[in-house]
Amino acid sequence: MPLDPLPELMVEPIVRAALLEDLGRAGDITTDAVVPPGHASRLVLAARQAGVVAGLDCARLAFRLLDGAVRFTPRVTDGTAVAPGTVLAEVEGSSRALLTGERTGLNLACRLSGIATATAGLVQAIAGHRAQIVCTRKTTPGLRSLEKYAVRAGGGSNHRFGLDDAVLIKDNHVAIAGSVREAVSRVRARAGHMVKVEVEVDTLAQLEELLTIGADAVLLDNMTPETLTEAVGMVGGRMLTEASGRVNRDTAPAIAASGVDLISVGWLTHSAPILDIGLDWVG
Repeated sequence: MPLDPLPELMVEPIVRAALLEDLGRAGDITTDAVVPPGHASRLVLAARQAGVVAGLDCARLAFRLLDGAVRFTPRVTDGTAVAPGTVLAEVEGSSRALLTGERTGLNLACRLSGIATATAGLVQAIAGHRAQIVCTRKTTPGLRSLEKYAVRAGGGSNHRFGLDDAVLIKDNHVAIAGSVREAVSRVRARAGHMVKVEVEVDTLAQLEELLTIGADAVLLDNMTPETLTEAVGMVGGRMLTEASGRVNRDTAPAIAASGVDLISVGWLTHSAPILDIGLDWVG
């Protein structure tokens, strides 16, 4: 499925805020002192590692918000797997705008490309199984829409975007309510009919209790592959099954082989290493 870019209306405020954070109270005092007004340059964004690209629009906006005349020409699209040395985009225009926007543009593109690359690695690790790799709410404050977009660029899917678009009853909710049954009952009495309900369970006993009342999905938390297989058999297709906990490229294949529908991975958006991308002057 083609990757739909995020609307510029959503991306622009994030990039603008990042630029303002960097420019502070006095602007780029180094570049303004060294580079004369009117000086122009041509630079290229190039991958220094193999990976999957995401966030080129962030880099483009970092330059264009500083000078609308900057020409940003992408050579690949987000979601593309690239080799070291691949030119991702060419940038031409005001040297001051290019140098001032460099770090903001690279910070975002490197971060998002790192998430896309990590996601692609997990997707590849479970190839041949029906499970999908999904992200979580463990995102960088202010960057959630971008980071979840990067997961899609890497071939993954998105979990809920916030607390307001789906119900996820977790262990502390159950503890306060007193039981899985009571927590689900309270939700069903309040949530609208369009709201999906997922319940986290830690044991097969909790799963048994949930199966007596039903839900749209069950989150099987920190279970071994063997227990996951048993849980999937118990569910028997009556709800979506999601596995979480201790997921990496080594453990993901066994988790996927249990037959779960989804594998959620928090570290994709909170700990994935960046993809090293450089901005090189060529003239």
